[in-house]
Amino acid sequence: MQTKIWILAAAALAVALILIPRQNGNPRPHIAQTAEHSRKMSLLEQDVAHTDRLCRIQCARNFRQALSEMGENSGTETIARKLENMLRMHRHMQMLIYSKRDEPFSQGVKAVQNEGRIEWNKAAKQISRAKEIVNRGKMYQSKPLRLNGATYFVLGVPSRNADASLIGLIKQDIIDEVRRHQRKNLRLIALPGGHAEKLETVDSDTLRGVKVKSGDDNGRTSHFHQYQVVVKFRSAPTPRQLARIHQDLQATHVKRLGYAYVFESRKKTAREMLEYFRQWDVEYAEPHFFYMTNDQNDGVFVPNDVLYSEFQWNLPLVDTEQGWRVNRGSKDVIVGIVDTGVDPRHPDLRGHLLPGVNVVDEQKSPLDDVGHGTHVAGIISAVVNNGEGVAGMTWRNPILPVKVLDQSGSGSTYSVAQGIIWAADHGAKVINMSLGNYASSRFLHDAIRYAFAKDVVLIAASGNDNTEKPGYPAAYPEVLAVSAIDFAQQRAPFSNYGDYIDVVAPGVSIASTFPQNRYAALSGTSMASPHVAALAALIRSTNPKLSNVEVMDIIRKTAQDLGAPGKDKYYGYGQIDVARALKRAQGNDRPLVHFWTRLFERLLD
Repeated sequence: MQTKIWILAAAALAVALILIPRQNGNPRPHIAQTAEHSRKMSLLEQDVAHTDRLCRIQCARNFRQALSEMGENSGTETIARKLENMLRMHRHMQMLIYSKRDEPFSQGVKAVQNEGRIEWNKAAKQISRAKEIVNRGKMYQSKPLRLNGATYFVLGVPSRNADASLIGLIKQDIIDEVRRHQRKNLRLIALPGGHAEKLETVDSDTLRGVKVKSGDDNGRTSHFHQYQVVVKFRSAPTPRQLARIHQDLQATHVKRLGYAYVFESRKKTAREMLEYFRQWDVEYAEPHFFYMTNDQNDGVFVPNDVLYSEFQWNLPLVDTEQGWRVNRGSKDVIVGIVDTGVDPRHPDLRGHLLPGVNVVDEQKSPLDDVGHGTHVAGIISAVVNNGEGVAGMTWRNPILPVKVLDQSGSGSTYSVAQGIIWAADHGAKVINMSLGNYASSRFLHDAIRYAFAKDVVLIAASGNDNTEKPGYPAAYPEVLAVSAIDFAQQRAPFSNYGDYIDVVAPGVSIASTFPQNRYAALSGTSMASPHVAALAALIRSTNPKLSNVEVMDIIRKTAQDLGAPGKDKYYGYGQIDVARALKRAQGNDRPLVHFWTRLFERLLD
């Protein structure tokens, strides 16, 4: 008996040693920026590879479904309508050919998008090869093809009894989109596109101008509009005073957001305007900062979503499946996503989106023209168990899209603050903010305080620059700050850290929804943050009486401790635990032994 105890103790010690990160996760200061750049580039290519695989699996699933719906007795016109409908629903499908096993594909039913623009002769060899393989009852996927400067692949899928097949040419423009998106999201480029000519880059502590040569320099900088400032007066200015300011500044326009003003001048710089407002009785005058996106079974229910088992390592890791046994969400708990908008036509978000707002352009809907917000929305609330794509963490919680970032993936303090206030005023019980800047804005903090006073749970990403410098809004005390971990529960190499971090969540190669009925794998604290927002929504669905402070306290106290014992600056209180948090909210918190069981199994593997 005593021998067994020593064996168990030794095993536990071995696990403990494996779990303790080298140097407590402290990044080694002598590693050059080029090494960090290389790690980020490696993660980017991993996301691209996962996205390619997601695309191929989902397309094959769509082909199989179409073949089953056509059936043996479908006429040519019915098949043609089905193919045309597939092309409309999936813009990345460029050509579809339905043919019987004994007939050449040239005699089959064909539907084409952009005919005449594609170098079909270069794809003909792969299409012929696909026909040979599907005639044997096997699926065919070609290697990537470069046609007209874009990436494609040929997919062939036989029907269930192999008497017919569907062959398609699929455009993978999502690969280039993910690569461009992740270069910004992981801070591999210096400034957000579309705004560089208007922005001044400064040291976030001193506000002195600095040169940014590459994305590696972003961890110490902030960006603000060269000709705009934000001002909060101690007492509201009269119309005559505003007219005087307008004239003195040669202002092009003035915006007011309840408690503060944004002034823009046609000639005076932000620094000159800050000096000008020294003569006025103001509570504060500050630059108008810009914010950018902070872009892995014991009777447990496993959803049938086609990409879940192979790609969504992240949900089992934080014990989501066990959590679903307690609660799967409520339509009464709305989650506001303050981001780039959300694609309202994505089938995996159907029925889960509320009418939102576009703060960037109030005349337009909050349509996502970047992909970031749609990806965040899918992590939280993609339709579960519909046999489609991915599964969200919540089954029923609606999403309120609030577009505050433009097509470059960046937005102003005014837009972000206005979006937070709008979401709080329109029923959001939880707000996710996968965005940030390194300069603390009192203007933005006022909006955070406003939402917090309305009992909203506020969640924010910490940032992707591998720096200890606090990022905002994550570092505000009213906000739950989230850092990212990888498959092995180690801090992601890009993830920011610091004493302000509350918890960590998965943020490496996270599979989720992407605009135009597609799916992508992205890395970033932007992907970690919505895991925590979804958990907050599940907690409020389980016990609606809990205040925002109580919800945040439950998330912290039920987290699985990682790194150094207790709260630390790399993992905060630890990795979120959905099942334990929901049991605590329900008032039935018990130690969960199965977590350690799964851990031993992973180590043995």
